[in-house]
Amino acid sequence: MAENILLNTIHEKLRAKFGEAIISAEPSYDFPVFVVKREPIFGVVKFLKEDPETGFEFMTTLCGLHYPDNKGQELGVMYQLHNLPKNHRIRLKTFFPISDPHVPTMTPLFSSANWQERQ
Repeated sequence: MAENILLNTIHEKLRAKFGEAIISAEPSYDFPVFVVKREPIFGVVKFLKEDPETGFEFMTTLCGLHYPDNKGQELGVMYQLHNLPKNHRIRLKTFFPISDPHVPTMTPLFSSANWQERQ
């Protein structure tokens, strides 16, 4: 139940700020998962980190995704963010074509992203 409240709260905030750039929001296991267009992904992560109500100040995971049968969106990146004081965790995913494998670095927001982005 708490996951659904978190999912809905974050989804409302993201849609209010980023509109149609937020493609979907759904629970997956015990995490709310948000699919975001690639272009605004840096701004979305920055907002979630800096907004006092969300406070996702720790990036626990950043990893690449590969769905070879998903034409036009074969590649992606998953970001897992954590609000430590509230113990809230969320995932963000963004997808893009294999012919254009570029996403903005998250290193200005999370220094640990420097290592994760090179894996």
